[in-house]
Formats: sequence, structure tokens, C-alpha cells
Amino acid sequence: MLETVIAAVGGGLEAVVETATGWPGMAVIFAYSFLIAFVLPGPSEIVLIAPLDLGLPSWAQLSSVMLVSAIGKAVGSVLAFHIGQEVKRAGPVTRWLRRSRWDVLQWSEKRSVQLAQQYGYGGMAIALSVPFFPDTISIYAFAVLETDYVRFAAATFLGSLGRLLVTAGVFGGLVTVF
Repeated sequence: MLETVIAAVGGGLEAVVETATGWPGMAVIFAYSFLIAFVLPGPSEIVLIAPLDLGLPSWAQLSSVMLVSAIGKAVGSVLAFHIGQEVKRAGPVTRWLRRSRWDVLQWSEKRSVQLAQQYGYGGMAIALSVPFFPDTISIYAFAVLETDYVRFAAATFLGSLGRLLVTAGVFGGLVTVF
């Protein structure tokens, strides 16, 4: 039931992001990115197609969207981090995550734990840089393992920015080729 509600809200917010215009659209991008960090299972890359029309050159507008999104996700990750610290002590939450339709913990634990143990916060940033890989999974997996709020937020910011740069580069290159 909760998963259905979250998916419905996420789908509605994706539509809002896809139609966000002007400077108020930047607030929508921030809010969406914030929510993606700790509750929504949707694609964070959707912010790149928001038709903002900010009156800036295209490179400046794209850079602004990327920065606002990465900041929103970093701020949201701090909340996720706090929740993750509580998950360490909360058996029911862990059981719920294991039963969720995405099988969050089983699927991501091995990879995320390996990255965290081998590369620490750099591994988290790398995991978050992979386009279309669920951000929320990586953020919570690392939140349970790590302990430093500032480094956690910084790694989320860098990983989120990296993801958007990779996505924009790949799709920009494809548009140029086709």
C-alpha cells in the first residue's frame, strides 16, 4: 500500500518537473531532488528536461539545474542519513525494506557494502553517478554504513552532479549523432 502511494506521488511529481517553467521551476527541481534522495523511487535525471526558460544561455541554465538538483539531493540525503542511522536500531524498518517490491537491501547490500568498504565516500559518489540507477537505494545503503553527515552530503552532491553530467553528456552526444 505504502509503495503504491509513493509511486503515485513520484509519478505526479515527475509530471510537475516535466512542466516546470521559469524561476519557480527551480524550486520544483530542488523539492523533487530532495524527495528523490530519501523517499521517491523515480529517476532523478528527469530534471534535465524541465522546460524552465530562465532567460539564461543554455549552458548556464543546464548548469543551474544541475547545481540546484545536486544541492536538493544532498540536503535530502542528510535526512536519509539520519533515517539510516535510526535503521541501524530499528528492526521493523529493516524488515519492511527486505520485503519491499524492490527488494532494496538484498539487491544493493552487496554492491553498496563493497563500494563503501573499498572506496568509502568516493564509492558512494561513484554509485550515485550511474545514470538511472535508483539513488534512494544507494543513499540508504550507505547511510546505514557511514557516520559523517558532512562527508555523506558532499558525496551525495558530487555523485548527483556526476550523474547529471554523465546523463547530459550521453544524451547530448546521442542527439548530436542522430
